[in-house]
Amino acid sequence: MLTQPPGRRALMRAGAIAGLAAAGLPALPRAAQAAGTLTLVLESEVVILDPYATTAAITRTFGYHVWDTLFAMAENGEIRPQMVRSHTTSPDSLTWTFTLRDGLKFHDGAPVTAADCVASLKRWMPRDPLGRMLQAVTASVEPRDANSFALVLKEPFPLLLDVLGKPNAPVPFILPARVIEAAGNGRITEIIGSGPFIFRQNQWRAGDRMVLDRNPNYVPREEAPDFLAGGKRVKVDSLVLRVMPDEGTAASALAVGEVDYVQYLGFDQLSRLERARGVELMGLTGIHMFQGNFRLNHASGPFADPEIRKVMLHLVDQKSIMQAIGIPARFAKSDCTSFWMCDAPLETKAGSEAARFDVAKAREMLRRTNYKGEPVVMLQVSASISQTAAQVLAQSMKEAGFTVDEQVMDWGTVLARRANKEGWSIFPVYSNGIDMVSPLNHFYIASTCADYPGWSCDNRIPPLLAQFAKAETMAEKKRLADEIQTIAYELVPNLMWGQFARPAGYRDRLKGLPRSSFPIFWEVSV
Repeated sequence: MLTQPPGRRALMRAGAIAGLAAAGLPALPRAAQAAGTLTLVLESEVVILDPYATTAAITRTFGYHVWDTLFAMAENGEIRPQMVRSHTTSPDSLTWTFTLRDGLKFHDGAPVTAADCVASLKRWMPRDPLGRMLQAVTASVEPRDANSFALVLKEPFPLLLDVLGKPNAPVPFILPARVIEAAGNGRITEIIGSGPFIFRQNQWRAGDRMVLDRNPNYVPREEAPDFLAGGKRVKVDSLVLRVMPDEGTAASALAVGEVDYVQYLGFDQLSRLERARGVELMGLTGIHMFQGNFRLNHASGPFADPEIRKVMLHLVDQKSIMQAIGIPARFAKSDCTSFWMCDAPLETKAGSEAARFDVAKAREMLRRTNYKGEPVVMLQVSASISQTAAQVLAQSMKEAGFTVDEQVMDWGTVLARRANKEGWSIFPVYSNGIDMVSPLNHFYIASTCADYPGWSCDNRIPPLLAQFAKAETMAEKKRLADEIQTIAYELVPNLMWGQFARPAGYRDRLKGLPRSSFPIFWEVSV
């Protein structure tokens, strides 16, 4: 967003860009910029900087560049050491000792110590579903010396390393103990990491741009980079994160070389960008696809009534939503009803017979509930594909007899509004598939009966999640995942509106860009 009206030359330039892009003509020469600087347009503006305070993917993206983790996930799902040099386990699997790599420093020059790791884990655990599971079986976590700490369990916890290396937000990033202490019960405000990039607070312009500079003191692992694991060797000087809420503007800027990377391209922009000189598209599959959902508020409003929530299962038409958004068939899965993603290890149809699009049935079901026409407050993200999904649902809801109050805003405002138990009923969102492939990390299942926006609760689910965490075979995990999903369809914490891939676009001058739904810019060169 502009902080002041553009001048005449800027307006003429914008018009020329739009005209060339719309015509599919070759891009203009790239505008001059600092050597080694990448200009990026990510999914949204980074609004919440505290990495433990939100599950928003944009905060996680910011976090992976600024902070580091004890363990990290490779492309094949393997959890590997990252900040940790070595770790040992006692014969009874109750005492785990972790030793840090040499040379780890925070951006202010202070060494990363075991005390920082302990403070970070203690702050993170109660704020994360898997963290709370770990906390429940933890007897103590304390430093042994400056570079090692011990985590003592009350009982064996087979998922320990998976939890410490999980890529699902909030990620257990390591922060300075002094920063955590200064924050108290409030949000982290001093952004000091030890990761490959440094956040420049003095260059942050809300609504416009954010700058991350290469960390010259970062010591990467010796292994080759592999998704979020391995060596993170930064080959550019800076990342400039531009705020461009309008997809058309971002696509046009990419076409003429004014930005290097756009995380999410509008589906209506793909054909012309495929013809634009110097532009490459990145299509993704498997866990790098997305799952679209409508999150329901169980704490107040109409959806506090479970019978009214069940009506909603008959009002989501995935096919119509995908068509309205304009998602090409090659980027979409039709009618996926698995909470744990389709074409994924735990895919299941258990309980999904309750979710069949049928407006007439929904209308009759609604008549039999206590619904008296109260407004359903639907938060919509302006000019986004999720807004389109919400508009399709809103129409079906109105046909079934709901009163729908559609309120349009930016994503940052949605994040702020959803934190309140009152004032909203439903909002659309889409999430990385890697965040939804298991009951233990699926946002709306892992947070069952926890203080998480939406506040859905069925007391049968948490014990099943604990059993899932201890399951030793895939057969047992699948059985439990089926049981959990069956209950979830009765609870209706969310409504799936589709599984799809969202292509990213980038200039072909970028070399080594990982093929990932997580924007990753270490190892990228120009």
